Amino acid sequence: MLMNAADYRESLRRYNPRVFVNGKRIDSVADEPLLKPGIAGVGVSYDFAQLPQHAALMAARQGTSGKIVNRMLHIDESSTDLLYKLEAVRLVCQESGCAQRYLAHDALNGILQATKRCDDAHGTDYHQRFLAYLHRVQDEDLALGIAMTDAKGDRSKHPGEQANPDVYVHVKERRPDGIIIRGTKAIVTGAPYMHEFLVMPCRTMTKEDADFAVCCAVPVDAPGVTIVAKPAGRPGEAAAKFSAKYGQSVGVVIFDDVFVPHERVFLDGETEEGGYLTTSYATHHRHSCIGARAGFGDLLIGAGALMIEANGLDPDRHGHIRDSMVDLIKIVEGFFACGVAASVYCMKDASGSVMPDTVFANVGKLLMSTQIYDMHRLAHQVSGGLVVALPGPDEDHNPETAASLAAVLGGRANVPSAQRAEVARFMEDLTASHQAGWYSVISLHGGGSPEAMKREIWRNYPVTDRVALVERLLDRDVLDRGQRVSKQPGRCCATGCEVPELPAAAE
Repeated sequence: MLMNAADYRESLRRYNPRVFVNGKRIDSVADEPLLKPGIAGVGVSYDFAQLPQHAALMAARQGTSGKIVNRMLHIDESSTDLLYKLEAVRLVCQESGCAQRYLAHDALNGILQATKRCDDAHGTDYHQRFLAYLHRVQDEDLALGIAMTDAKGDRSKHPGEQANPDVYVHVKERRPDGIIIRGTKAIVTGAPYMHEFLVMPCRTMTKEDADFAVCCAVPVDAPGVTIVAKPAGRPGEAAAKFSAKYGQSVGVVIFDDVFVPHERVFLDGETEEGGYLTTSYATHHRHSCIGARAGFGDLLIGAGALMIEANGLDPDRHGHIRDSMVDLIKIVEGFFACGVAASVYCMKDASGSVMPDTVFANVGKLLMSTQIYDMHRLAHQVSGGLVVALPGPDEDHNPETAASLAAVLGGRANVPSAQRAEVARFMEDLTASHQAGWYSVISLHGGGSPEAMKREIWRNYPVTDRVALVERLLDRDVLDRGQRVSKQPGRCCATGCEVPELPAAAE
């Protein structure tokens, strides 16, 4: 059954996780003010699935069960599914900045593919275990935290070479009824207010690292789990026009001899499939990140246009302002277009799901990651210095200064100074506060660093095809002997890519 935001918040009371924020133990996650903006951000993905106008994007029929599920938990089966997911993530992030829950979609799709591959190669039963788990998660409409990024320790060493093995989550003991895991995941989005964690490997591994190639599901309040997290957004700050309402907590999750029964274990020691899961999840997630930051970019474009109006300027008459806005639009829609292309040129997987085109997904994420600071710069250019020079909101109610400030800090005559100040503080919150710096860092490193994307682009791009093209043009008598296999988007199969269908609400 699909929950709404109020149902989701109430469901958190069924759990009693061990959570610390700002050095204090949190008694009730659902009632903690420091986490309220994060819970509200996740809540958007629940509420929007209940709205008729968003039903086509935010809900879908799951092929393996026939049931209607939240898009954030759906397994993609066509290019249309990928396009809807991309648009759905953009939609919820327009509202919340970062709805966080889309990471679950990316992990579920990656694990489905990896477990099918593992069963086919080794005769295991991981895939059926995972399908049973997937259907339960969809039926209960759970929020899943993705525990993927390990603490890593010395980055120059493999997991099995670390002086302290607990910098990576690993299998400590294998029992007849399950496994014992321990170690640390250092960056878990929304950790305190998730229902469960999906523990996944974060890198390719050697055979000597087999104990670290583990994928499993762990309840957020399982014995031995400790979450040390940051507040979500800027709760309680009057100047935080956006992030006091919507934010994101990130937590370090420590697994101290946590028992996981076999039915919740989806990989255990299969290093090759663990590496495949890492790259598969990365492709799905980078595709989703494109939609997420496009939603954030929409907020910058809208706030920039309002600031231009309040300042008394007109993009049609002031070319430098128009050029900056067009550059901002170009960046946002440019990387989003790569997400659309990745959806259209998707690849069918043996599991029955589809994978976004790897090259386009990574190019789009790379463009976004390396241009996020340009997005902030352009937003600042069109907004002016008032974004950081404006006195704090307490002065709005100071009888000794409020009237004087209102008289001189106005812009266009038909825009009250209070409205101009409101938009300026909104823009400051998004681009010039400590919360804005956080948005920049997660845009740069979330889903992998730019270096990781460059490696995937180089590994998957059909450079040999381009070489063959030039060799033929140069008449070097290089014949096509079927030795080169094209990975060019759009040429992945004899039938070609599926044409996306028009949106239709799930029934």
